[in-house]
Amino acid sequence: MSIQENVLSFESPRTLVPRNDRPIGAILMEQGKLTEKQVERVLAAAQALGLRFGESAVQMGLVTEEEVNFALSQQYDFPHLRHEQGDETNVKKPSTELVAAFAPFHPRTEEMRALRTQLLIRWYNPQQRRNALVIASPDGEEGRSYVAANLAVVFSQLGARTLLLDADLRKPRQHKIFGLPQGNGLSTLLAGRMDHSSTHPVAGLSRLSVLPAGPLPPNPQELLSRPAFTALVKDLQSLYDVVIIDTPPAKKYADAQSVAYRAGDALVITRKNHTSVNSTSRVVKELAGTGARVVGTIINAY
Repeated sequence: MSIQENVLSFESPRTLVPRNDRPIGAILMEQGKLTEKQVERVLAAAQALGLRFGESAVQMGLVTEEEVNFALSQQYDFPHLRHEQGDETNVKKPSTELVAAFAPFHPRTEEMRALRTQLLIRWYNPQQRRNALVIASPDGEEGRSYVAANLAVVFSQLGARTLLLDADLRKPRQHKIFGLPQGNGLSTLLAGRMDHSSTHPVAGLSRLSVLPAGPLPPNPQELLSRPAFTALVKDLQSLYDVVIIDTPPAKKYADAQSVAYRAGDALVITRKNHTSVNSTSRVVKELAGTGARVVGTIINAY
């Protein structure tokens, strides 16, 4: 498969052109950010000064740059989150760790997009069932869950139907990152107590869903080694364009090896001034020993 075919396989040409012809002023009015009279004032000022509508509205102090960017995202079918989302009573807010969702123009988000591009070139090939990727790292606090979450966001923004699967049944974090309720998840599904209804669509990110880890089981290694998990991974690969899988530290537990064996591909995360070269080499060798393809190793500097 060529690189061009990989990019176009998500069938998302809408991401390249405006989704509709609604002007940005109309979108900001619908969101309650501007009144009709304010829109008229901004239009007049923009024409007089030779500015774009959004630039003029920001200069006049009527809206923030973030609000303008969010309105633009509606025009160009580029979903992301606003910081006020999740403020309702009893509704958990997604973590600001989701930089790709909350700050789509941040340098860190651009780095995630660069990683996505490399993965499209070096890894993604759904015709060969290469659309499930394990995110592994030797130890804790190396940014494994952070990378998995943000990588899932940028793939969904590309137009891919994306699932983030939290297979860390030791110390899971994805439900906290996305502000999801504690309850059913992968562990209950593998135990036969729940079906795919454990999957949560992410509000505001229409093409992204999360399957959290669920309650911590007493036998995580055994659950991930059952035929049910193999069948689940295959099922998810057919239902979604991209499946990103978070795992526990690979040096401490054999879970990552078990998951990588079933998914087929893995990306190893290390952290600058934290992860040793020996630890990284050991994990890469162990993952490759399962028959999984290690598609790359990246250094997390945050």
